[in-house]
Amino acid sequence: MASELRVNTLKDASGNNSIATSFVAGGSAKAWANLNGAGTVALRDSLNISGLTDNGTGDYTTSFSNALANTNYSFLTCNSDDATTSGVTTGYAYGVWKVGTSASVYSTGSMRFQMGYPSNQTLYDQKFVNTNVHGDLA
Repeated sequence: MASELRVNTLKDASGNNSIATSFVAGGSAKAWANLNGAGTVALRDSLNISGLTDNGTGDYTTSFSNALANTNYSFLTCNSDDATTSGVTTGYAYGVWKVGTSASVYSTGSMRFQMGYPSNQTLYDQKFVNTNVHGDLA
């Protein structure tokens, strides 16, 4: 038996701190991924990600299970080479462009991004890569 709950505003248990449901839906990540970017590249866990492509050193593409409405979405990517609190080597997310070019690879069906170091613009495979996508689903 399917149910449907229609509300305009959510409040905490004491009836305070209200927020519009449209704000909650609009502000929620539409896709995210936690992946192993070194050695055998693989997804550890994800939401709305149907596949992962290793395009080469520090260069990845995640495919969306459900497409985004347009290419005007926002993404955030971060990475680390170590899961411990000591000895962490943090890289830099170049974004969805290829080093040495200005060609955008934003797509409604996937997102390509590269990880590396800003000091020498060298791509680098990181053990822990995380990415979030915010925008509208198609």
